[in-house]
Amino acid sequence: MNALELLLERQSDSKLTTPGPTSEQLEIIKQAALRAPDHAALKPWQFILVEGDAREKLGEIYYQAALKNNADEKTLERAKELPLRAPLIIICIARYKPHAKVPRIEQVQSAGCAVMAMQQAAFAQGLAGVWRTGSYAQDEYVKQALELSTDDELVGFLYLGSKVNDIKKSRNIDANDYFTRL
Repeated sequence: MNALELLLERQSDSKLTTPGPTSEQLEIIKQAALRAPDHAALKPWQFILVEGDAREKLGEIYYQAALKNNADEKTLERAKELPLRAPLIIICIARYKPHAKVPRIEQVQSAGCAVMAMQQAAFAQGLAGVWRTGSYAQDEYVKQALELSTDDELVGFLYLGSKVNDIKKSRNIDANDYFTRL
C-alpha cells in the first residue's frame, strides 16, 4: 500500500475480531507512534497495551466507573463487554510536561497524532481498528485506576484487530466545504 492510498482509504472499523497484530506488526505500530510530531522532543505520551485477560480487567475498571456515576442497568451490563470488542486495545495517554515553548494543548495533540499514526500503521499492514474516546476517556475513576496524574489526558482507546466485514465506507465529502482561502 502506498502512502497516498493509506491516507485516502483509511477508515475506522468498529467490528473487529481475531487475529490481532502479530508481535512484528505490533512493533511497527509502536514505532509509528514514536514518530508523531513532538515539539522539543518531549515524548509526552504513554501507551498501555490491553490484550488477553487484561481486557477483562479494563472492563472491570469501566464497570466500577459506571457504578460510581450511577449509570443505568444497560450501561452497567455493557461496561464489562466493551474491551472485549477487539483482541488488542492501546490506551493512549498524553503525559503533560511543563515547558516554556510547548503548551499543554500541543502535547495532547502530539499524543493524538501518535494514535493516528498507530491506526495508519495497523491499516497499512492489513489490520483494522477504531479510535474510541467516550465517557470513559474523561472519567476520573478510570484515570485514577490507570494511574494518571491530574495533568495527564486520556487521549483515547485504539481498538485493533481484523475486520469482521470487508466493506469500504463511502467517502462522499466535498473538500471545498471545509477549505477556504485567506
